[in-house]
Amino acid sequence: MTLYTLNKSERPHISFFGCTNSGKSSLVNAVTNQNLAVVSDVKGTTTDPVEKSMEILPLGPVVIIDTAGINDEGNLGTLRIERTNRILDKTDIAVLVIDSSFGFQDEDFNLINEFENRKIPYIVVFNKSDLAPSKTLPRGEGYFVSAKTGDGVNELKEKLGHLINENKKEKYIIRDRLKQGDIVVLVIPIDESAPKGRIILPQQNVLRECLDAHATAICTQVEGLGNLLNTVTPKYVITDSQAFNKVKEIVPDNTILTSFSILMAKYKGKLNELINGAETLSNLKDGDKILISEGCTHHRQCNDIGTVKFPKWIKDFSGKNIDFEFTQGGEFPSDLSKYRLIIHCGGCMLNEHEMKSRIKKAKEQNIPIVNYGMAIAYMNGILDRAMEIFHE
Repeated sequence: MTLYTLNKSERPHISFFGCTNSGKSSLVNAVTNQNLAVVSDVKGTTTDPVEKSMEILPLGPVVIIDTAGINDEGNLGTLRIERTNRILDKTDIAVLVIDSSFGFQDEDFNLINEFENRKIPYIVVFNKSDLAPSKTLPRGEGYFVSAKTGDGVNELKEKLGHLINENKKEKYIIRDRLKQGDIVVLVIPIDESAPKGRIILPQQNVLRECLDAHATAICTQVEGLGNLLNTVTPKYVITDSQAFNKVKEIVPDNTILTSFSILMAKYKGKLNELINGAETLSNLKDGDKILISEGCTHHRQCNDIGTVKFPKWIKDFSGKNIDFEFTQGGEFPSDLSKYRLIIHCGGCMLNEHEMKSRIKKAKEQNIPIVNYGMAIAYMNGILDRAMEIFHE
């Protein structure tokens, strides 16, 4: 398996946490066998989290994340801690690094509680074992290592490998709904928002799963869909959500119709909570504020779906004067109280843990959240139809 065979969002995210000067960065370099993180005796050298997609034996393809010290001080230290806390949202496996010379700090116990509250599998590692007076574990089970000498690093990697395998879930976007010989029509508009020379990740993933299931996938644009359906009878028609208004008029009622974004909602998120959020679109009032959030970062185009199309669709649908705010990539507010609704992309560039963390934050603050595809289907009056694929 090479670096290019598994997208970053599908790789286990292993994050290293701990107090300043516990040797997190040195241990990251020892585990990866690279100078991935800057190492210094100066306290607080690591500022922003450092992420790297790589392959490590015996772990396979992973994302390794080095974080700033959780006990950093001052205004800048507070910002570093905030960024470190954000990493928890995307962490699949946590490594808590303790300086063996000093043992546990209060901040370490706080982190353990956070791991356990979030149900994040974790390993406690006592680094600098070459300097420690003894190897008596001060609390529960843990591993003594020395990033400097390499002692215990291989054993740590083996343990991480076991944790990855124990927590691995076999999930599919659509493959488990297909049989050999099924025909699936993929409607992929090529317009100004389509990336040059390629198709976007959800379309790639669905196409590959169709092939893996030995189904027949036929790709077309909206303009060719009618003639195509005169010659084949597909099991499913899967479209770009933006084309729902045209595609719904072409696809017969007895053919299951859904979108790539809706399939991603099931794959990455929590379907029922996202469905419930769609109904809020019918109850908007003048002055309501909506957050439109995308998990990836891309150059905004003149007819961008998030900043241009969605505001127009929502204003036309609701007839209300709505205020909009926008976030991209890793940005997602911790305080959502000012929003009436959150509309989120399919999350193809976020790992499952981060997408579900965002949904969880919205639920905890009683703010409805809906996926792009579901919102578009709802405003086109076909949400129930678009969800039939999950009720077969």
